[in-house]
Amino acid sequence: MRISGFLDVVGSRRMAVTVLATITGLYYLIVGITNCTDTDTNRRGVTAVLSMRQTIHHPSIDWHAITNGTVVWIAYIIVVIWELLTALVLLSAAVAWIRTLFGRPAEALATRLATLGWIMAILLFLGGFLTIGGEWFRMWANKEVNASSAALQNFLIASVGLILMYLPDRASHTEPS
Repeated sequence: MRISGFLDVVGSRRMAVTVLATITGLYYLIVGITNCTDTDTNRRGVTAVLSMRQTIHHPSIDWHAITNGTVVWIAYIIVVIWELLTALVLLSAAVAWIRTLFGRPAEALATRLATLGWIMAILLFLGGFLTIGGEWFRMWANKEVNASSAALQNFLIASVGLILMYLPDRASHTEPS
């Protein structure tokens, strides 16, 4: 393979999407596994957010608090399952993208899987953590647990993935002037 052909592959949008899908898929897999192996620490965080025990209190908002242990466990399990499913979808997308790098016709599937995976991440982190956890349960003001910056970080990474996914491909190479 010529150097320019090599650079056409490793310097392509497809390669960037492949790398980002792989890394974010691995990230969510590690997060999900960690949430399964260190349930005490992570469940305490969910309990702190849902109970609103260390946040600004006001009668018009305090009724949002959830202190039922069963409900907290269910919320925790749903989040962990969602993280693991997101990892599975993004890692499947990464495999499909790798296939496209080797000339196999998988780009349509890779695009759909990566899009789904990053939408799942946005739903979890913008919808679940920032909107529900952050605003409904006032996580932003919680003195014990505030995962707002981590949620924003995950939302932004997924958004970059979606933007990168739908940018048009440039010509594979340009002639020097």
